[in-house]
Amino acid sequence: MRVETILSVKGRSVVTIDDSCTLREAAQALDANAIGALVVVDPTGRPISVLTERDVVRELAMHGRASLNRTVANATTPAFVTAGLDESVEDVMVRMTDRRVRHLPVLDGLELVGIVSIGDAVKARIQDVEAQTAAMREYILS
Repeated sequence: MRVETILSVKGRSVVTIDDSCTLREAAQALDANAIGALVVVDPTGRPISVLTERDVVRELAMHGRASLNRTVANATTPAFVTAGLDESVEDVMVRMTDRRVRHLPVLDGLELVGIVSIGDAVKARIQDVEAQTAAMREYILS
């Protein structure tokens, strides 16, 4: 299964936030959308990083209440890991595990076209294995 298949099922909607916004605004966006990560964009709208709930908690732990007035740009980790539409779910899962990330923005060239979480990838992989098992069972019984 490919990343494009995951997006065709879950949708391509991505919540973004400008890198100059405050962590307070980011926390409000996370809460309002009931999500665990925001794709951070620069002033031109180009995706440049991901801000996660963990990033917000880390900033609060290090800087206390004052962190809510700090910019998103100060809270994200510099490594920006992405996925492509044609990548396999297995490759994406390996990258997420190796890089210790739970969300990958999906790019088509330079365009942001979706986001996949580790939960999305695991769900897709389980569906793939179940389909293979059913096909094998059908083959054996016929």
